[in-house]
Amino acid sequence: MSSAARAADVAIAAVATIAAVVAVIVQARTSSGPYGILTVRPGRTPVFIPGPWVAAWPPPRILLGAAMTTAPLAFRRIYPITAFCVIMVAVVATSGYTTSITFAAVIFAAYTAAAYSPFRRAALLCVLFAAIIVTAAYPDTSPPVPARFGALLVLLPTVSVAIAIRVWRRRAAESAERLRRAEAEHQAETRRAVELERARIASEMHDVVTHNVSVMVVQAGAARRVLDSSPDDAREALLAVEASGRTAMTELRNLLGLLAPAGAAEPGADPAGDGGEAALSPQPDLGQIDALVERVRAAGLPVELSVAGRRDLPAGLALAAYRVVQEALTNVLKHAGQAKTTIQIEYRPAELFITVYDDGGYATMAAPGGDGRGLIGLRERIAVYGGQLDAGPRPGGGWRLTARIPLDPAAGDRPVPPEFQGAST
Repeated sequence: MSSAARAADVAIAAVATIAAVVAVIVQARTSSGPYGILTVRPGRTPVFIPGPWVAAWPPPRILLGAAMTTAPLAFRRIYPITAFCVIMVAVVATSGYTTSITFAAVIFAAYTAAAYSPFRRAALLCVLFAAIIVTAAYPDTSPPVPARFGALLVLLPTVSVAIAIRVWRRRAAESAERLRRAEAEHQAETRRAVELERARIASEMHDVVTHNVSVMVVQAGAARRVLDSSPDDAREALLAVEASGRTAMTELRNLLGLLAPAGAAEPGADPAGDGGEAALSPQPDLGQIDALVERVRAAGLPVELSVAGRRDLPAGLALAAYRVVQEALTNVLKHAGQAKTTIQIEYRPAELFITVYDDGGYATMAAPGGDGRGLIGLRERIAVYGGQLDAGPRPGGGWRLTARIPLDPAAGDRPVPPEFQGAST
């Protein structure tokens, strides 16, 4: 309970206590005239006791009882059942001095017991038992209501209202909790989506930058070595460096275009220096494998390409297959130098099977000095389409990478053919 609510309860109890004591004093003094005061005893007929000998001030025990009919309201939300019981005992003890303030305090305490007590059944039984006792023992002490069932007719509706408010508060709290959980789940989903998108963009950036920069490094090294002895060969190598750089810039512009706000101008206009004539090209696919192989051959890597049963593929799947070959060639350049490399692409009825292997030394995408990001990214790409990726050293030296990508939704559950189960060894 908040400090403000606690202070409010104390203030209400203090005001009500003062009012209850004053009301009893006023009642006693105004009742000492010729009409006397009303005296009620359990099981007896109420009688008026006239006479001038009646004291004009109530005795101290009555004043204390009047105070106790309202003072426990200060603890009505901390000890609701206890506060109600104390008030009821005080009301019974001062039954000859019942006032409207006392009656209101009983109703308020009954409502609090039903609305705030953590022991709901105990509170209801306590209020019902008190109502029955008051109805049986003091039939004529309540305000004018039908017959002797005034206490029941007042306390039970009060409890009903308290229960209704309690249920409403509980449902409101449950709704607020559901809303909080929904907001938390939405934020978590948003964070996961952002993380996945960042990972995808990081993978794309890795593929684009690593491959083209690797080609540029090899070509630049070749140009440096033959610059004096063979200027024409050096010129060709530098042209290849320029072409790889333009390709890298074009693909980077594609990726950065995904990050730029809608309608925003692309930063760094004309990065390729072509005067704006080179428009953004579409994402690469297997149709550009030949061009990729030619660029790698120009970098000095001997590559053999074999394609069987070529046909059109969905754009996303074709991009994933292109990245597999691109990453494999990149890692040959990085880790195996100019080792002879073979690429085999088979368009099977239900799957696309890709094999890239070289005869170089023991090289790996996760070798010391490398972070394995390319292999992890490739596995994630292939897994999106229900495929599998295996990579590992060959028994005779070199490295082998195989990828199996289903070409229909159900193909991802089919077993790997026996002749390809050992492809990664």
